[in-house]
Amino acid sequence: MRPNQTDERRGSTKTSGLFYGWAVVAVTGLVVMITAGSRSAPGALLVDMERDTGWSTSDLSLAAALGLVAYGFGGPIAGTLAPRLGMKNLTLASVALTTVSLLMSSRIDSLWTLSIWFGLVAGLAAGLVASFLGAAVANTWFVQHRGLVTGIFGASVSAGLLIFVPFYTWTATQVGWRSALVWGAAITATLVPLVIIVFKNAPSDVGLAPLGGRPEALVPPDTDIIRRAVRRPEFWLLAATFMVCGGTSNGLVGQHFIAHASDHGFNEVTAANWLAVMGVFNFIGTITSGWLTDRYDPRRLLLIYYGFRGLSLMVLPFIHDNISMAGFAVLFGLDYIATVPPTIMLGAKLFGRHNAGIIYAWVFGAHQLGAAVAAWGAGLVRDSVGSYSWAFTTAGAIAIAAGFGALLILNPDQRDPEQDLVPSPAAAGS
Repeated sequence: MRPNQTDERRGSTKTSGLFYGWAVVAVTGLVVMITAGSRSAPGALLVDMERDTGWSTSDLSLAAALGLVAYGFGGPIAGTLAPRLGMKNLTLASVALTTVSLLMSSRIDSLWTLSIWFGLVAGLAAGLVASFLGAAVANTWFVQHRGLVTGIFGASVSAGLLIFVPFYTWTATQVGWRSALVWGAAITATLVPLVIIVFKNAPSDVGLAPLGGRPEALVPPDTDIIRRAVRRPEFWLLAATFMVCGGTSNGLVGQHFIAHASDHGFNEVTAANWLAVMGVFNFIGTITSGWLTDRYDPRRLLLIYYGFRGLSLMVLPFIHDNISMAGFAVLFGLDYIATVPPTIMLGAKLFGRHNAGIIYAWVFGAHQLGAAVAAWGAGLVRDSVGSYSWAFTTAGAIAIAAGFGALLILNPDQRDPEQDLVPSPAAAGS
């Protein structure tokens, strides 16, 4: 055995010390947490903005929906720009644009400026890192523990929910929603020096191999991977099920839970705290999901997650007391975005590890399209009939159907090697 062969297998050319990729994971997790936290502002500030501006729920929800669409399709844009700019520069651009968008959102005075700054620009800024960055870091820096790392990034989104929903809601009740956004911008700006100092594009930048792999050059995504992927039913099944995930999580619950709870007699801060409880248990559930994804069929995990989510949503309209709401917050929180690790894993196995970032970015675009439809649609339902009950029960039924849809995805571990969906990196370059 060569002297450094064991170290290569560990993903390091050094004999001691913590693998540097974990530092990149820490910074990436903070970026994902804080930028995702900025996307919680529309739901957290909805009631206060209604009261202050006189704009309707559906008007405010439309701006939020535009932001969710931009948030989702920021990923494909990031996948196109990353090979040219590098992930580090792309991350810096996202942080800077998020800071500017929050500051400008604090000064809006019309629905069209609300839609631009609080919707499109803020959504795009956060979306540049929301889907692409975590998947790219996990699959660039890690061979071992890849499911766990994607679970950590999913948990970072949960942490953003945990911290920023009560932060924005409480700050709005004390000093108004405009000041809450200024404080959010200041917090986001603190990420700039961390990204500059710590973040690296690839293990080779610091003389390392991926953890659990051998030293290798950074393999860029196939330039025509999406053109090939859209010809496969597996891609559309992934996109469709994840579209339901977006609609039933941050589109419906993330945007409208506080307003729904207010309709049921809870005050805004209490409702925000219950949403924060979901964030705590989502943190646990998503990391656990990452661990499970490394060990079990991700399709069966998705069946369980979507089925459980659907039943939870059907129960929510009947909850009017704190004890029942506590049970919902804990159980729904465990499942809030537990779908992320198995979805990323399926994309990586079906379309190639080097393509995982761009595949997930496009699938995440579908996720956010579903979120946008649910965010706006639920607002229209509330304005039309005076409650969210039909929105939640319908979403629950669709979630259960999505769970069974996940089982139709081709099992990547059992596919015929002669029928690979995409060529390997070596084959692609031959």
